[in-house]
Amino acid sequence: MDSATPTWEDEEWELYNDDGFVYKRKKRRLDPADVAARFQSATDVDPEEEAKRRREWKRSILLKLQGKYQREIDQWDSLSSTLRAMEEKVHQLQQQREREREREQEQTALLASPSPPAMGAESVSGSLVDDLLLQVEAQEAIIHDVSNLCDVAEAICNKKDEQFKQLFFDLPIWASPHELIASLCED
Repeated sequence: MDSATPTWEDEEWELYNDDGFVYKRKKRRLDPADVAARFQSATDVDPEEEAKRRREWKRSILLKLQGKYQREIDQWDSLSSTLRAMEEKVHQLQQQREREREREQEQTALLASPSPPAMGAESVSGSLVDDLLLQVEAQEAIIHDVSNLCDVAEAICNKKDEQFKQLFFDLPIWASPHELIASLCED
């Protein structure tokens, strides 16, 4: 038998390369009537109707993308405004500390100079305690704000993590055996 002449097996089967995975499969026979019907249905479609359908399809996809990105932008805006508010508080606290240092320097200068008998050590120590309490309260507010910001960032990370995990759970391999076989048998 001549090797150039195709055998009966070669006519029924063809080699198929699916991303590097090569296997034999039965050749597909195209029915001329089916091809003609497909071509006819494709040419029967009104071009204006097809253009309208494509515009609606593009519009719906763009609206979905816009919604997705708008949610992300809103989250970032919220985080940004929280960060700005924290920066303002820090700036105010720094100004307050500078004023307190100036007062302390003035008080130490008054203590070093001859003081009138009405000015006692109790009033100086009372004002220092008040200043220290204000500093501690301001620091507590900053720590609370940073903690809230960390909670928001952690929630965002957890949400992204869950979305990423869900991609793997949605794979057809987790479906029932019948659905898995059906998906594998599809083209």
